[in-house]
Amino acid sequence: MNFRLTPFLFSLILFFQIGESTERPNIVFIIADDMGYADISSFGAPDVETPHIDGIAKRGVRFTNIYAMGPECTPSRVSFLTGRYPQRVGGLECAIGTGNVGRYDDAIRLAEAKDLGLPAEYAILAPALAKAGYHNGIFGKWHLGYEPKFSPLKQGFHDFTGFLGGNVDYFRHRELSDLEVYLEGETPITREGYTTDLITEDALEFLAERAMQPDQPFFLYLPHAAPHFPFQGPEDDDGGLPSVEEWTTGTRETYIEMMKSLDDSVGAVIDALEKHGQLSNTLLIFTSDHGAMKPGLNLPWRDFKGTLFDGGIRVPLVMQWPEKLEAGLESAQVGSLMDLTASFLNAAGARLPQGVTLDGDDLVEHVQSGAKDYSRTLFWRSRRGERTWRAVRDGEWKYILRIDEDGTSEWLFDLASDPGEQESQLDTEKGKAIVDGLRNELDAWEARVAPQR
Repeated sequence: MNFRLTPFLFSLILFFQIGESTERPNIVFIIADDMGYADISSFGAPDVETPHIDGIAKRGVRFTNIYAMGPECTPSRVSFLTGRYPQRVGGLECAIGTGNVGRYDDAIRLAEAKDLGLPAEYAILAPALAKAGYHNGIFGKWHLGYEPKFSPLKQGFHDFTGFLGGNVDYFRHRELSDLEVYLEGETPITREGYTTDLITEDALEFLAERAMQPDQPFFLYLPHAAPHFPFQGPEDDDGGLPSVEEWTTGTRETYIEMMKSLDDSVGAVIDALEKHGQLSNTLLIFTSDHGAMKPGLNLPWRDFKGTLFDGGIRVPLVMQWPEKLEAGLESAQVGSLMDLTASFLNAAGARLPQGVTLDGDDLVEHVQSGAKDYSRTLFWRSRRGERTWRAVRDGEWKYILRIDEDGTSEWLFDLASDPGEQESQLDTEKGKAIVDGLRNELDAWEARVAPQR
């Protein structure tokens, strides 16, 4: 029998494990922004070397079948900070616009009420780790609300330096609207330097400080800006903010320089962990928040960021934990970034809040135990303006629906025979036999995750 934990059983295990763990790991979670599946060399990048990121896989596990729970930044981040589908929160199925702008009806309503963001009562990961005795730091991109009530410091983090919105100029650390959104805690600050370097500096300072408290485990969350636009390499400072066109238009050459800088940052964090004697008992993860836009590469998957084809939501993920995970493993288990919440909390022996169950599974336990891969069913809905995407993957079948001003489009793919999603099976005899069941599954899921605000 292929046994898997239900959310209820997982909650019970978390409850009884608290206090039993004698060697709770440090947790370092590094996430790239808008990075494609094939933008690191160990996942097929043809033109950039990422030795430090690739080294994590060599020392641990390379996951090849992981999904973001949204094709844009905000919903993806909601999913792994809550361990639940982002639809449960309401208003966060689309990236929050520059300057705290809602981009579809529900988000617009919340923005007008100054309530567009992740409410503290929905946050699960950082608060649960804090209650379990972890010291939590975040350095980099937040993108979960501009209002002070949505600050990371109100959601279980003890230290925060970074920016509130979706992107900033890499040298002046301002949004295109020229808003001051780079904060230390809740106070705007002015800094000099390249954003990737600043995030790295903050991380290294955090690790040095935590080395002075070796008996307290820590959670270090590094949501990088790179390689999200504006496309600016470390040597590309021209003295002013880019134009609107320049902000979102970049070359592959610049993108590669941004990736090299990001990989160097990962290497610096790993070196610091080793220097402070923290590496062996640190669970270290690197991934991307969703697929890339051009000039990023999502090969071999179809399409780009903003869609629910696999190019928009399939992400690379590498993980190491020298004390617990065997080196050189590869896992094709279907999973999602919201699975990281269960993975982190279980490793830490942390309790869930009373009455809360998670939508994700424990990827660490899965590979650590050597269990056989099992079938998963995952759901998506993404909204922006008048466009709505819906999708479900059940085993090897994936159904996608897009509704916009041009009408309705549907696709059905057998990922076992067509992983690149090139030939829709909607009109085939086999496809007709299963598509209604997938539509019904999707409708039932939407009813289950309807928001309460």
